[in-house]
Amino acid sequence: MPVILKNKDNIINWLPTSRKDLEILGWDEPDVIIFSGDAYVDHPSFGPAVIGRIIENEGFRVAIVPQPNWKDDLRDFRKLGKPRYFFGVTAGNMDSMVNHYTAASRLRSDDAYTPGGKSGFRPDYPTVVYTKILKELFPDIPVVIGGIEASMRRLTHYDYWKDKLEPSVLLASGADILVYGMGEQPVREIIRLLERGVPFASLKTIPQTAIIISKNDPLPPHKKWKEIRLHSFEECVSDKKLFAENFMTFEKESNRLEAARLIEPSGDSIIVINPQFKPMDEDEADRSYDLPYTYLPHPRYEKKGPIPAYEMIKFSVNIHRGCFGGCSFCAIAAHQGKQIVSRSEKSILGEIRKISQLPGFRGYLSDIGGPSANMYRMEGKNMEVCLKCSRPSCIWPAVCQNLDTSHKLLTSLYKKINRLDGIKKAFVGSGVRYDLLFPEWNKNAGREENEYLEELITNHVSGRLKVAPEHTSPQVLNLMRKVPFELFRKLKKKFDAVTAREGLNYEIIPYFISSHPGCTARDMEELADQVRNLGIRPEQVQDFTPTPMTLSTLIYYTGFDPYTGKKIYVARKPEEKKRQKEYFFWYKGGNRSPVTASRLPEKESRN
Repeated sequence: MPVILKNKDNIINWLPTSRKDLEILGWDEPDVIIFSGDAYVDHPSFGPAVIGRIIENEGFRVAIVPQPNWKDDLRDFRKLGKPRYFFGVTAGNMDSMVNHYTAASRLRSDDAYTPGGKSGFRPDYPTVVYTKILKELFPDIPVVIGGIEASMRRLTHYDYWKDKLEPSVLLASGADILVYGMGEQPVREIIRLLERGVPFASLKTIPQTAIIISKNDPLPPHKKWKEIRLHSFEECVSDKKLFAENFMTFEKESNRLEAARLIEPSGDSIIVINPQFKPMDEDEADRSYDLPYTYLPHPRYEKKGPIPAYEMIKFSVNIHRGCFGGCSFCAIAAHQGKQIVSRSEKSILGEIRKISQLPGFRGYLSDIGGPSANMYRMEGKNMEVCLKCSRPSCIWPAVCQNLDTSHKLLTSLYKKINRLDGIKKAFVGSGVRYDLLFPEWNKNAGREENEYLEELITNHVSGRLKVAPEHTSPQVLNLMRKVPFELFRKLKKKFDAVTAREGLNYEIIPYFISSHPGCTARDMEELADQVRNLGIRPEQVQDFTPTPMTLSTLIYYTGFDPYTGKKIYVARKPEEKKRQKEYFFWYKGGNRSPVTASRLPEKESRN
């Protein structure tokens, strides 16, 4: 049962966050207490709220402790007492190290998931810090960790900020179970089994979880799962090629619908990664999004300033999950999955009606999208073919002929949203995968894709259309698993034609990455020349940041492509990375003007 609180004269339901809340409810103890590195925003875009509502929906008592103080007498960790079943721990919606530090390892001065955007309200690696504290205070209570930070550290991984390989976060934190990926299905299974009286220590074969066992113990039996034994943590530390072999196995199994159980020795322990659940179907997805969220930050933050991450998405709607793009630098597929999980139109339109009643809503939806804007309803034509597939991308190095890329249903959804009462404009703020729209890359693209692009540009652009070509160099794009830059030129030509015809003063905003493995200063100079010739001044630019368990990070660490064995140039020195990023800003003059290719160091030139 949620807590009833007053918020600007409205009665709103919240999950309890304090001892006072528990007293109002008459609870002796919650069944589960979730500790989060983020402020508590009761919205389906915020993982802790989703998991809290899932547990509540199963009939259990759940409380949330957002951004506990880990530097004082630890009263925040004690204030709600012990839970009946377990503590849940998450760093929040972002990896804490990406949240805290720039690609140049400079400490950021803000935190988008904290009221007022203030920094300093979470530690580095909160998953580890919070779990260790809870284990010290309550050694007899199990801890379940999850979220993006834990998910992408479930096996041996390269840590950019420590510049070394680290073992599974299960070992570093001392947690009992790790839930990876989107947590609704495994959390439901955990809580249901515990309610049936299954001891927590027996929860060893739940899909989409990871556990630790002693190297002397037998593997938990499971008749249907295949097993793959990985090289040990120690072997990976001593030999980068063995670490690369582990990664390729991890990537392939992450992309399978029927994956194997992964076994990784580490010291005196063994990390066991159980295969993932099958992707949620439409009903399951709807069930998750249709829970009684308030769509607002908790009232405790009313006088502490807005939460930037919430302000950005409060009038947006997530219509699907997952991404089959397979970009080398992206962790979405390894966390959310390659298969697209789409919501029903009924669920999406119902959420929009709820949003239209929120304080401050003026008729404008900021985004109708997902990890990519235009993968809604896309799936394999013959799912039996998908069962055997381990490709990291369904659209690179070519679009899979088994992939249904029709945009018809998405265009129809856009038009239905346009017709809703109270909706003046529904923008698309998520990045558009334009490689799906043109027959030069996607042989199945045709009239439906052209109709989608026309609808998108004329009715759903808020002045700027976001796309991500990422680079212009064929060699770098190949390493990124991205399509040729010529496709962006085609998109821009179409965009300019439609906006000119309709009299729309819109811009197309391309995203680019500097210092990606394989990218030299010469490549950046050529990128600057091509973009300048298109009349574009880049604003959305990013210096490559290695994050755990992506192909690009592996190449950054090892210096070679694991799939080809070819050595790859990597810009690692701060001055190299700085110089590459400065190519984006030729128009600002001064010392930001790019050097000429003829003066580049020979070792950075491409043969």
